[in-house]
Amino acid sequence: MRIFIVLLAVLGSALVNAGEPVWLKGNIHTHSFWSDGNQFPEMIASWYKEKGYDFLALTDHNILSQGEKWMSITALKSRGGPDILEKYLEAFGKDWVITRGEADRLEVRLRTLEEFREGLEKNDDFLMIQSEEISDRSEGVPVHMNATNIQELIPPVGGATVQEAMSNNLRAVAEQARKTGKPIVLHLNHPNFGYAVTAEILAAVVQERFVEIYNGHPGVNVLGDEDHASVEKIWDIANTIRLAQLSAMPLFGIGTDDSHHYHGRGTSRPGRSWIMVRCSQLDADVITEKISQGDFYSSSGVILKDVIFNSKKGKLELLIDAEEGVTYTTHFRGTTKTADLSSKEKKTANGKTVTRIYSEDVGALLATVSGNNPTYELKGDELYVRAIVTSSKPHVDPTLPQQTEQAWTQPVGWSDNSRRNR
Repeated sequence: MRIFIVLLAVLGSALVNAGEPVWLKGNIHTHSFWSDGNQFPEMIASWYKEKGYDFLALTDHNILSQGEKWMSITALKSRGGPDILEKYLEAFGKDWVITRGEADRLEVRLRTLEEFREGLEKNDDFLMIQSEEISDRSEGVPVHMNATNIQELIPPVGGATVQEAMSNNLRAVAEQARKTGKPIVLHLNHPNFGYAVTAEILAAVVQERFVEIYNGHPGVNVLGDEDHASVEKIWDIANTIRLAQLSAMPLFGIGTDDSHHYHGRGTSRPGRSWIMVRCSQLDADVITEKISQGDFYSSSGVILKDVIFNSKKGKLELLIDAEEGVTYTTHFRGTTKTADLSSKEKKTANGKTVTRIYSEDVGALLATVSGNNPTYELKGDELYVRAIVTSSKPHVDPTLPQQTEQAWTQPVGWSDNSRRNR
């Protein structure tokens, strides 16, 4: 089995280097000792590489893995456990681990991205993408946005409202992209964390093109509650408003780990969700461009051989890389042009307005298809269509009740309904 896996890795690398498109697996929401994670960054990156990921973005809060940062042994042990240093030494050796002081005054210097990426990337089969979680606040709630493929630190800009804070940070990222000539993807993290970002706010910030629709941290309220919509429902509402009322492009959905904990304990562990980007090069700029174009899908375990949308025929087709003994059900969801888009205000017990209540027409179930090759033919009245593949296989590390592995494709069929001038 190991020989087979290695062969696949070599073949995949060869195909990428040869310019043939392949699906590259990556996580773009990860935390380390550089902020509030509980592991050394190179230990984290090595874990992802060993698990078959092709790329990883470390997205520590308002900091890059640059410069000099020391951590006391007390702080390291309090977060990572009593044997954190021993494990680090065992993995990388005493020549790599830099310390100063002794006993309870011992400190360890965190290695920078430029220092540890060299060993990880030496065979051209893994890529580190410099990134940051721009962690802002407004109106008493968190406004967190991940900037993928940045060249310099981007401090949070702030704003009088959540909407203004989002817009201001988007402008700051766009300015760096213009200045450096590098593509940057800025996605909104966990909109239901602190129930900070409603669907209406997300729809209104039309410059934002990406939102997390699954996040592996169990504390970010993926399913919502009796007062708040789930993140998938927020995605559907926001895209419906954009396409039907704002003539704006829809949001693409991103799955991430948001990992903080790496020692078999803690709540936010790695390996729960990722993106698969169709790409011909293992290159940060190319991957970021492909994400920008929506040429990716998100997964919590289901693997797709292909996602094909024929715009002329109006047909969305999926080829599932089926596992033996596992069954697959695909739900095609979307909103039609004749849908009831009216909504009612809803407030929590303390009077705070939340995402409005919409009819079932928004993000409606358009079709259910079983099997490994589900297809959907547009009827011509859809604002957009997206697919959710749900397998019968239980998730390896679930955060939701009775959770099984899934995959989410991007909305299609919308190109004639929106303008690209936003």
